[in-house]
Amino acid sequence: MNDTKILKGNIIFTKNPKEFTVIKNGYVFIESGKVKKIDIKISQEYKDCTVIDYGNKLIIPGFVDLHFHAPQYANLGLGMDKQLLEWLEEYAFPEEAKFKDKEYATKIYKKVIKEIWRQGTTRIAVFGSIHKEATKILLDLFIKSGIGAFVGKVNMDRNSPDFLREESEQSIKDTEEIAAEYFNKSKLVKPIITPRFVPSCTSEVMKGIGDISRKYNIPVQSHLSENISEIEWVKELYPESLDYADVYNQFGLFGQQPTVMSHCIYSTDREMELMRTNGVIAVHCPNSNLNVATGIMPVRNFIEKGITVGLGSDISGGHKISIANVMNVSVQMSKVKWLQSNKKYTPLSTSEVFYMGTKGGGEFFGKVGSFEEGYEFDALIIDDSSLGEVNRDIEERLQRFIYIGDDRNIVARYVAGNKIDEPEL
Repeated sequence: MNDTKILKGNIIFTKNPKEFTVIKNGYVFIESGKVKKIDIKISQEYKDCTVIDYGNKLIIPGFVDLHFHAPQYANLGLGMDKQLLEWLEEYAFPEEAKFKDKEYATKIYKKVIKEIWRQGTTRIAVFGSIHKEATKILLDLFIKSGIGAFVGKVNMDRNSPDFLREESEQSIKDTEEIAAEYFNKSKLVKPIITPRFVPSCTSEVMKGIGDISRKYNIPVQSHLSENISEIEWVKELYPESLDYADVYNQFGLFGQQPTVMSHCIYSTDREMELMRTNGVIAVHCPNSNLNVATGIMPVRNFIEKGITVGLGSDISGGHKISIANVMNVSVQMSKVKWLQSNKKYTPLSTSEVFYMGTKGGGEFFGKVGSFEEGYEFDALIIDDSSLGEVNRDIEERLQRFIYIGDDRNIVARYVAGNKIDEPEL
């Protein structure tokens, strides 16, 4: 019992997408960084343990962000009147090129991680840039922060600006160097294989990084079916492939190791079946889809087909790092999709989007995102007293925080059982 932590408060989480589990004035027992149990009282065996009493505050799982471009942070809120390719050329690519400079990378990445912490994200999947040294800086800073992260060096050896294109052999070599150095360096922070998307990587690189993924047992992240012209482009590059997903699959980059694919707006039934079969997680990025005019993901269709869906801020196509904000925009966009589909796709509920931003996305990190027994204790303590009447039921209080709260309501953050204060980087 020596390492047992006990927290008291109003506990709320989602074991499944359809409903909240609520324990008012409950206790969560944490041993070795994992949830041991939840109870409404303290039994005799725990009577000598210290209790951290958070009173009438909410205890919720930490937020999980499955799609984030760290080197685009300095562009937050810029170019939001552009379409995707125009925005990439004018804003994203020139900014990412700056990360060749290690000093600049260090300065920006310190700010990135502090903001991720501030917004209550406790686990995150991150795209770096093509630059090996900058990616190592990002990995090291995340390790120092205590936040859980998958961090990827981006691969781009074709169809990219001259200032942001790698040599194929070097791209593979740098990816393996990072994999070998970091795959076992930290329990919470790991490398991830990160082809930017099919058009930016040659078959040589796709094969090479697929081999690295299997060799080091490293997960994969990329983009899938974000807009129509991109899909047509993939068909031109790989005319023999069945579809966009099939290209990733033939190189061992589609569920052979744990995989997240972002956007999936125009995925076909065949692609969705392959995602379901291979256990690929789809990442919904509503803010980005709105800002760069790519479309609306039919999230309900994915759910009904048994595909796990997580949420992504997609900085900086998305303009808000807050996953709570992504949750409420997801509900709003699902209502538009419902109307557009002649009311075929039922709008998302609060519990469903909360599940996506906690336990659903948390699957990518293992047993993360819930307070069930054996889950790593990632949590946020929410003081919602500034948002209105706190005598409402706990579900309503959580909903109000998601819609009108912000980082000022987050008074404590836990990752794998450890309280994480603002990182000193």
